[in-house]
Amino acid sequence: MIQRLFIFSFIFFVPFFVGAQSFSSLDSINCPIDYDNIYVKKIQSDKNQSAFIIWINKEVKLHKHLTHSESIYILEGEGLMKIGDKTMSVGKGDYYFIPENTPHGVNVTSRKPMKVLSIQAPEFDGKDRVQIQD
Repeated sequence: MIQRLFIFSFIFFVPFFVGAQSFSSLDSINCPIDYDNIYVKKIQSDKNQSAFIIWINKEVKLHKHLTHSESIYILEGEGLMKIGDKTMSVGKGDYYFIPENTPHGVNVTSRKPMKVLSIQAPEFDGKDRVQIQD
């Protein structure tokens, strides 16, 4: 089941900042370069999970992860996100949990890029990412 939650506290983020003292807040993490569509910055990783800040100009094509679940928290921007067989409008402050083997992707509808926190468990190495044809 896809759950849409609005998060009103930073309790969710505490594990990142205990070991990653160089980041004072997610708002302070900026994209350091120009990019065409997607820029990914790893902020933390261990054998249990990996955390990334991802900036998206246009889209993330439909794909799935064979052995990973993914949690996404939208920090900036708006879009249309497809998770499984549902498509929904998404924006700043929205949280989504995506179980393993669930197709998902997003099309950005805002003029500014979408910025998301993506947490994948277990540790993400990219080998289980499978593109899906719409």
